[in-house]
Amino acid sequence: MQEQTGFYPSDQYGFSTLLSEAELAVLGRLRAVLDQQVKPLLADYWEQGEFPYQITKPLFDLRLMDPEELTAGGAVPGGLYTGFRNFELARTDASVATFYNAQSGLFRTTVNLGGSDEQVARLDPLIRSFEYKGVFSLTEPDHGSDIAGGLATSARRDGGDWVINGHKRWIGGAVSADVLAVFARDEADGQVKAFLVPTDAPGVKLSKIHRKTALRMMQNSDITLTNVRVPESERLQRVNSFADVAGLLRNMRSDVAWIAAGLQAGAYEAAVRYVMGREQFGKPLASFQLVQEKLATMLGNVTSSLGMVVRLTQQQEAGIFKDENSALAKMFTCARMRETVALARELVGGNGITLDTDVARFHADAEAVYSYEGTHEINALIVGRAITGTGAFR
Repeated sequence: MQEQTGFYPSDQYGFSTLLSEAELAVLGRLRAVLDQQVKPLLADYWEQGEFPYQITKPLFDLRLMDPEELTAGGAVPGGLYTGFRNFELARTDASVATFYNAQSGLFRTTVNLGGSDEQVARLDPLIRSFEYKGVFSLTEPDHGSDIAGGLATSARRDGGDWVINGHKRWIGGAVSADVLAVFARDEADGQVKAFLVPTDAPGVKLSKIHRKTALRMMQNSDITLTNVRVPESERLQRVNSFADVAGLLRNMRSDVAWIAAGLQAGAYEAAVRYVMGREQFGKPLASFQLVQEKLATMLGNVTSSLGMVVRLTQQQEAGIFKDENSALAKMFTCARMRETVALARELVGGNGITLDTDVARFHADAEAVYSYEGTHEINALIVGRAITGTGAFR
């Protein structure tokens, strides 16, 4: 394979050339931190099932949500920059990307789309700087794919406060967050609403989920909420039904599709490094036909996934937001991701189940990305409903 000269060795069609020099400079600084301060820690912390919190300050200090070069004169960073930021993070590690996106994607989107103008103006600067850390708390122990109709966490108005009871599960980053964006069903009208619940509030209990085989570094929690009181001022004013929650998810799925594309790139690039440096039967492993066929398939998967997320982001920047578009991107990129990491594992052979080549980490973590923010089946049914005009699920 000829040496690539673009910003990413896996960007065969040059999608990153759509970025400006300033955007590439910010991403270059991110890459330097990832290469020098994050990568050396990944294998050990993944094996331990712990998160290397010493990397958070270097990442936060980069101000990736509002870098100086991209916000001069009140400008807002572009969608493609934000997408490639997720791609770069996931190309290094899925847990690191998920941890960062929990703040920059899920929580920030929840506040910015779900909050009042006053709430957004007050909180968004703090979210961008990580002075105010939050996580998206929707999934429950008994309700994931059916959360729209099954959400069981309740909220009851009591004077100027709300009293919240229920359970949440798989809430990533909760242990290091200041606040939980909790979705609960209003007992009065049956509609879903959202509340900013401090993690240290009386009645909030967080328990780490152990024995995971994917995203081992990401600290996921079970959460119990027992008569937790939250003032009306901490209710996100624009979330008044599950339709509003669906609007949040429509925006968030594109982030996950970018992460799936980046994870593929990381696995592909790790496999290329391995086969280029190993000999078998007296020849470089990279010279065998079946090896090259697998590499070509993997590169095709990365390229098609990048093309899809780039176009999706361009549409969203133009104001076109469709459930079926973000669902299709999440479904397709994650399916290609699963194939790509499996092929990487095959190419690296027995060494592909050790952490030393990076491939095993990508291979295992892909399973979590495949399922979160909507399973393959649920996203397929969202697309199918758009195709046929008929919903196959309730």
